[in-house]
Amino acid sequence: MHAPEPPQPGAPPADTPDTLHPEAPEAPAGKATATATPTPIAYSGAPALDVTPAEASARVAAGAVLLDVREDSEWAAGHVPGAVHIPLGQLAARAGELPADTPIMVICRSGNRSQEGRDILLAAGLTQVASVNGGSKGWRDAGLPYDGEII
Repeated sequence: MHAPEPPQPGAPPADTPDTLHPEAPEAPAGKATATATPTPIAYSGAPALDVTPAEASARVAAGAVLLDVREDSEWAAGHVPGAVHIPLGQLAARAGELPADTPIMVICRSGNRSQEGRDILLAAGLTQVASVNGGSKGWRDAGLPYDGEII
């Protein structure tokens, strides 16, 4: 006889409904149904680790902080209006300056440093942090407000 598979890490206990993949409604007898794969829902309620510029802009409009982690010279040349500036090299030491109860969207020039910044903030205990894909270049290319130039 075949033993049941052990639950996967992060899966709900066997005796609780699977909220990540709810069952499709049953079809009438003899009728087939087409079911779409449901979008997974995170148990933790944490935001996605990466967001598009449009998603980040919407979250900022709803109260999130836009954190620019570029160097001082890059910031001085141009930045998103209303963004907060903490250079990546100072972020670990200054993470306590950021609100722990507010989502933070991390942006850089192209998206690489913002991922590192996101990870620094997550390691510092902040839980509502996402990196903006494409960085300031992607933000501007999406037609979102940007003052100055990107260097």
